Amino acid sequence: MIRALALSLCLSATALSAQEATSSGSGAVLRGLDKVNGHTVDVEIVSGGGRSVLGLEVELADCRFPASNPTGEAFAFLTIHETGVEDRLFQGWMIATAPALNALDHSRYDIWVLRCITS
Repeated sequence: MIRALALSLCLSATALSAQEATSSGSGAVLRGLDKVNGHTVDVEIVSGGGRSVLGLEVELADCRFPASNPTGEAFAFLTIHETGVEDRLFQGWMIATAPALNALDHSRYDIWVLRCITS
């Protein structure tokens, strides 16, 4: 009985912490990597805008961060396709602290989120 109560308290505490309030940033800072020559580039993209990063076109719909910790986690919703090609390579949320969780799968290029622009 006590174990069941302790387990239910732990699960409810986890669920409450998972519902942390977020704010949207005005944009995001992304890093691109060319795996062939090792060239990296950092770019800023405004929310609702897009930009060419290496050989890819990247569009940023939104970048969110915890309201209580703006320098903490960053979640960016990205759409990525090769320049001149309509087929999407990636569309979804990327997480700054866990880029491999939902990553771009491309043989030459890598893109990941560094942080949201909060000012």
